[in-house]
Amino acid sequence: MIQTRFGIFWGGATLAGAFTGLVAFGISFMSGTAGLLGWSWIFITEGMATVVVGVVACFLFVDFPDTAPFLTPEERAYVVNRMRFDNSTVGEDEHFALRHIWEALLDWQVWALGLLNMAVIMPVDGISYFLPSIINGFGFNSTVSQLLTVPPYIVAIVMVMVWSIWSDRIKRRSPFLFSGLLLCLVGFAINITNAPIGVKYFGTYLVVIGGYAAHPSVIAWLTNNLGGHYKRAVGIAFQGIFGNTGGLIASNMFRSQDAPRYITGHGAEMGFIGMGLVLVPIVMFAYTRANMNKDAKMREAEDRGEKYAPEELRKLGDRAPDFRYTL
Repeated sequence: MIQTRFGIFWGGATLAGAFTGLVAFGISFMSGTAGLLGWSWIFITEGMATVVVGVVACFLFVDFPDTAPFLTPEERAYVVNRMRFDNSTVGEDEHFALRHIWEALLDWQVWALGLLNMAVIMPVDGISYFLPSIINGFGFNSTVSQLLTVPPYIVAIVMVMVWSIWSDRIKRRSPFLFSGLLLCLVGFAINITNAPIGVKYFGTYLVVIGGYAAHPSVIAWLTNNLGGHYKRAVGIAFQGIFGNTGGLIASNMFRSQDAPRYITGHGAEMGFIGMGLVLVPIVMFAYTRANMNKDAKMREAEDRGEKYAPEELRKLGDRAPDFRYTL
């Protein structure tokens, strides 16, 4: 249920993308109030909401399930136990050590899935920042452009949840990640051409749906395949650094001088998406080979009558022979 839970969280971000257009449309009428332009009021109102929610969250959020006051002792024990035995028959490390940091940073999958996160976040952030400008380039005025950003996000919310639930049900991440990146590639490819306005607008749907629906898959994939709470925490943080770096790059790709076709921006997005489409099958192949090697080691150990000690398996984490990587 990892991707479903993250899908619910990410669905909130997708919903925010839908409301951003509506909020911007409403706030645009405040332009001139108190001597401030409309864009200034957008920053003020949305910034204030963020600060308020952040303060409230400090008092509502808990660090770990075993400290959640809204759970009974039995529920806390159940949640903690389920987290510890995810993908392995032996529980996770209970105490932090510096080796967890090095194990994460030296693990190839953290780097590979970090690059995949960059490949996903770049179209997500690129379309989030510049969708109104892209639609404005179709010939619509600013007000209509803001309103036309809403429908793609509404459809994307549905797809985020459908794909997340489906992914958890079949216990696969790569097909959904690959499909999302492919939708993004087609969407940007449409918009880099001289296609009719209606076709280009449909292309923006593909980018929004593909990018937002794929993101839970890349996060859940690494979460599934890093054994140990602390190694997983470090790995996901590092994956986030890659994603934010992609967002930083995306925020500078759609230049005003490239309007209305934004060939440079669309082309750069397609390049990074292409990197992701190449990486997905490579990572999937590596995980498949690793699982096959683990199966062989387990059979050899059984033939020799050997058994791994629980403490040994615990220290090995996702490298333990009983740990299976999610594909």
